Amino acid sequence: MTPASCPNCGADVPPGAKSCPECGSDENTGWSEEARASGLGLPDDSFEYDEFIEREFGDRQTRGQIKTHGVKWQWWAVALLLAGLFLFGFLLFRR
Repeated sequence: MTPASCPNCGADVPPGAKSCPECGSDENTGWSEEARASGLGLPDDSFEYDEFIEREFGDRQTRGQIKTHGVKWQWWAVALLLAGLFLFGFLLFRR
């Protein structure tokens, strides 16, 4: 099966060609299923999930120090102030 573009050099390959017109790759040297899969950059069987998490997000001690839950008291004060302003406006402008 001839690919539309060469997996080795990326050149356009005419339909039915036996090899790439640019680099000479063919079924034996670069059009096999193994060559297509190796060019995708997928992790192999030795992929270490814990190492990946540590590299991307830092070690466990520093990740545990970040607090993401709870609402700070300043936001509660802002919410109460806005609610008071709406209530004041409603009482002031009702007829």
